[in-house]
Amino acid sequence: MWGTTRPPITRLTTLERVRLRRVAVRYAMHGWEVTPGAFLNRQRFVCGRAGCPTTGCHPALEEWEGAASSDPARVGAWWRVRPHAVLLATGYTFDVLEVPAYLGQHVLDASRPHPGVTIPGHDQVRGPVALTPGGRWMFLVRPGDPLRPELDQCLYVVRHGPGSWIPAPPTRLPEGTVRWVVPPEEVRWQLPDSYAVQELLVDALQAHTPAIPVALLPGRLPAPRRGY
Repeated sequence: MWGTTRPPITRLTTLERVRLRRVAVRYAMHGWEVTPGAFLNRQRFVCGRAGCPTTGCHPALEEWEGAASSDPARVGAWWRVRPHAVLLATGYTFDVLEVPAYLGQHVLDASRPHPGVTIPGHDQVRGPVALTPGGRWMFLVRPGDPLRPELDQCLYVVRHGPGSWIPAPPTRLPEGTVRWVVPPEEVRWQLPDSYAVQELLVDALQAHTPAIPVALLPGRLPAPRRGY
């Protein structure tokens, strides 16, 4: 499975590996499809596959999509030796809407509960939200719905569906650690309606029309991750 190479040991501690394993198993126990990712060794990711040229975050298994599992025992076995990044396969239990910070903050503020105030349909937009150290917000939503036309034309909004994946907390990237803004426990592992969240994103686009950031110019745009 790992080819013939033995990559150098990462600087992550045994305690961090155990933590990654524990969290990956917890995701699987809630029915989320998990697959092991290459692990960070200094400033590049190492998967152990012979001749793999990819230095960024990527799946550790060549057939990662077919191997993705919600079986806690199988998932736990992947982390017994190596401190893999924790990757969640999308398009099964959930899709992910990945957006820049200014859109993400708008949606979070709009969906935040207000004590003593009942908002019709509010429970349809509140769900788990993760944040990358690079400032990309990832909203986990019910799977299957395509992007609305307004969002599909937006270069910096990405829907991760079948065949894609996201790095999940507490995966460490070169810039820092992926973390939860809204942990799944806070919303009882419930997923919001995709179109309800997209409605808030469209509102955010209409309220904010900034120039495209340099980091998102053609050639550096975010895109669904198809493995390597």
